[in-house]
Amino acid sequence: MANKKSSQKDIRKTAARTLRNRTVRSRIKTLSKAAAKAEGAEAIKASGAVLASAVDKAVKKGVVHANKASRIKSRVAKALNAAK
Repeated sequence: MANKKSSQKDIRKTAARTLRNRTVRSRIKTLSKAAAKAEGAEAIKASGAVLASAVDKAVKKGVVHANKASRIKSRVAKALNAAK
């Protein structure tokens, strides 16, 4: 255990951030699976829009790297084009 007050605070902050980031990443994974299971162009488009919004918010918060977000959105777009 840390001895300094600032180190103890850093540990608490890290734990809080880790929990917050984990929930965001978990939501992205859930939405990705939903988009992958969607059948039909309209269903893929709707779930893809929700996923893209969540991914963009995660990038804005610094939870997900911008390139990963682009890759996720690109895969959804690719699936949508294949469904059309």
